[in-house]
Amino acid sequence: MKGILVTGTDTGVGKTVIAGLLAKYMLEKGHNVITQKWIQTGCSDFVSSDAGLHLKIMGREKKDIKDYLRHILPYKFRAASSPHLACLIENRRISADKVIKSFRILSKRFDLVIVEGTGGVLVPCGKKKLLIDIAKELGLAALIVAQNRLGAINHTLLTIEALRKRRIKILGIIFNNPEKENRIILKDNPVIVKALSGEKIFGVLTRENQLDKLYLEFTPIGERIRKAIL
Repeated sequence: MKGILVTGTDTGVGKTVIAGLLAKYMLEKGHNVITQKWIQTGCSDFVSSDAGLHLKIMGREKKDIKDYLRHILPYKFRAASSPHLACLIENRRISADKVIKSFRILSKRFDLVIVEGTGGVLVPCGKKKLLIDIAKELGLAALIVAQNRLGAINHTLLTIEALRKRRIKILGIIFNNPEKENRIILKDNPVIVKALSGEKIFGVLTRENQLDKLYLEFTPIGERIRKAIL
C-alpha cells in the first residue's frame, strides 16, 4: 500500500495530530514515510499548515523535506473555509491532476504517503469534484478519525457509507475523546459503531495536550494500523 487517506467525520476532529503520530510511529519502525496535505485553507505559509504540524510531531524540520515542499502541500489558501469557497474568494481553481501528480511523485520516493484530508470525505474541491473522488482515483485506503461525542454514531456511519459507496477500502476507525463528554457516551460510541458497521476500531485516544504522552498512548494503536497497512 503506497498511500492512505486520514479522513474525518467532520472538521476539527483530530486528523492532523493522528496523521503526524502515525507518520512518527512508521518512521520509528523503519519505514520511509512522508505526509501530504492536498488542500490547506486558513493559512499563509507551510509552517502554520497542518503539514507543518505533521513535521513537528515527526521530529523533522522543513529543511529535511525541502525538495518535496510543493508536492507535500500543493494548494494553500488564506481563507478559512471549504476549498471550493476559498477558490471563489481568491479567484483560483484546484486541479485534481496537479494533486494526483504530486501524490505520485511522493509515492515513487517514499514507502508510504499519509494524506490528511480537508474536513470530511464529501468536501468539495470545486463545483464538480469532491476530495473523495481524488482518493478513489488514486486507490487510497481510508483511516477514519471520529470525534467521540454525541452525534458521532451518525457522522461515522455516514462517512463509512460514503466510502463504501465508492468502494474505498476502510482500514478502520480511531475515536478521539473531547475534553468534556458523558462517559457513558464515550464508552458506547465505539461499541455501537463497530456492531453496526463491522469496521475495525483501532482504539480511543484521550484528551492530552502533551505530545509525548499522547504518542505513548497512540503507540499500540499505531501498531494495529501498521499491521493493517502492510
